[in-house]
This record gives sequence, C-alpha cells and structure tokens, in this order.
Amino acid sequence: MDNVLVTGGAGFIGCNFIRYLQEQCPQSKIINLDALTYAGSTENLTDLPSPERYTFVEGDICQYSTIEKIFQEHKIDTVVHFAAESHVDRSIHGPGQFIQTNIVGTFTLLEVARHFWITKKEEAPQNTRFHHVSTDEVFGSLEPEDPAFQETTSYDPSSPYSASKASSDHLVRAYSHTYGLPITITNCSNNYGPNQFPEKLIPLMIMNATQGKPLPLYGDGQQVRDWLYVEDHCEAIFCVITKGKLGETYNVGGDNQPSNREIVQSICRILDEYFPNSPSHPHKSLITFVKDRPGHDRRYAMNIDKIHQDLGWQPRESLESGLRKTIDWYLNNGSWLSKVSQDAGYEQWLQKNYKER
Repeated sequence: MDNVLVTGGAGFIGCNFIRYLQEQCPQSKIINLDALTYAGSTENLTDLPSPERYTFVEGDICQYSTIEKIFQEHKIDTVVHFAAESHVDRSIHGPGQFIQTNIVGTFTLLEVARHFWITKKEEAPQNTRFHHVSTDEVFGSLEPEDPAFQETTSYDPSSPYSASKASSDHLVRAYSHTYGLPITITNCSNNYGPNQFPEKLIPLMIMNATQGKPLPLYGDGQQVRDWLYVEDHCEAIFCVITKGKLGETYNVGGDNQPSNREIVQSICRILDEYFPNSPSHPHKSLITFVKDRPGHDRRYAMNIDKIHQDLGWQPRESLESGLRKTIDWYLNNGSWLSKVSQDAGYEQWLQKNYKER
C-alpha cells in the first residue's frame, strides 16, 4: 500500500482508520477525499502521527474528474471506501442524497479504478485493491430465534440507507465478476468510539446525560444490535486489505448482542460512577421513550467466524471496556464536541426527529 485513497476519511470511522494506517504502515502515502458534509470534519484529523504523509482533498465521490485527477497525480494502488451517507433517520426524511452518494458515488469510484487498473493494465501499479466498507443493515432484521448474519445471508434491506448500501455492495461485486477488479468487502456492525458525530446513539446519550438532558430511546428500547469498537474495526479492515482473499466478503462485529436500552443503562451506570454527586444521578432517570421510527429493524447479530478463522482477527475490546474508553474520550474532548455540534441546523433537526412519545 504505497498510495492509498481513503474516501470519507474526515468522518468517524475513516479518520480512525487513517490514524491506524499511519501507525501500521509508515511508508504509505494517504490521500483523503471527503466532501465535509455534516458528519465529516477536519477537526477529526488534527493529531495525525505523520501529517507529512497525508494529503486532504475536499471533493465529492460522485465527481469523476476529481477522482480521476487523484488517481493520475498520486498513482493510487489501494482504495478504502468509507464515504457514505449513513444515518438511518436522515435517509427516512431525505433518501435522495443517500442514493446519490452511496450508489452513484460508489459507481464513480469503481469506474475510475477500472479505467486505471484494468483498461490501462500495463501502466497500473502492482497489487491493487478496492476495499468497500459496508454494513450489517443490508441483511435486514432478525427474529429472536434466528441465527446471526453470515456472509452468505440473503440481503433484505429495510431503510433507504440500507437499500443504498446493499446496492453499492452489489455494484462492487459486479465489477469484480465482470471486469476482474480486485475487491474485498467488509460488512460491519454498529461502530462506536472516539470522533463519532453526536447524533448517533452512544455519543448522543453521553452528551445528553452529562448535560442533564433527556435520553431518547425509540419504541421500547429493546432493539438488539452488535456493537464494534472503532479501533477494532480499523484493525479488521487492515487485516482484510493485507491478508484477505480477493473477491471475498468478511463480516466484522464486536461479538455481543445488547439491547439499545441496555447500552444506555450501561452508559448511565458508568456516569453514575464518575459523577456520584451529579444532579442527574441516577442518570437512567433521564431515559425518555420516543415514538419508534418507521421500519425500525428489531435485531442484528453478526457471525464473525470467517474473519477469525481465515485471518485471525477478533475484537480486542469488550463492550464494557469500549464504553469506558469512549466515555473517557468524550469527557476529555469537550472542545471537539462543541465544534462539530455547531453544524448548521443540527439542534433543530434533533428536536424535530426525537419528539417525546
């Protein structure tokens, strides 16, 4: 990996991956292409280990000429594709941007990579790879007795977000089968950890609880998810890129299945421990149930046997240790939280979409 294009590298998982890659591959040059939408911020990349090996390009993955120029100037041999609209609630209220970014954007990246790596094969770098980062939400919802998602589970997306990611997965596989593009795919579970935009469940709950605000839980709060600490996810992606078999898909998860209500109660318990004299103690008294969102999947669960058996990866963090690290990070990075939370219209959006039941 001499010249790596990371798309969406100013976002939550992308910025953590760039930092991880710089630590693991001192020789790699990283080009970060990001449109700096609401969830992306250059504040996420102010403390890189080797800033001299990092280049930021502000741009849209749907713009062919922008990506083409990056490939030409930097001789890209590896693409790690994070860039996506990812918040389910936003996809329900405005699906158009999800179709554009997640489907058309992925198609545009694939076309440029095909042109430079396949059509101009004699001029292409050696050992090229297009790694596509996807989600467990493409598999739909599980019943309580259903087995966990495997790589062979049929797709059954429920929201505009998951449908757009399912489409992008199919496009990536099609470019492998049709054109021989060297690809790998990972489908990950819910990520959490440092630098996550505060409309997602865990940072939202940390932020609200420390300010004595209501902790909004959809429906009865019994939706089950698998939670993956972001640094574990970065390590898994690195394993797949460096050791994974071309054309293969790997599930990545944290090997746990708590309900959303249990997650929030765990956050409250840790904050009670940290702040025993808080006026909000016990913090679980702030939990407020709100109207469930349309088409809300009931349960996700990930089978991670393949990546463990084939590549030797497994999560390092337990849910307890990961939550403590995450809470500590947010408590110690108030200035970052303040800056990214000032996104235009964010507070209005939050109030509109988390109405009390």
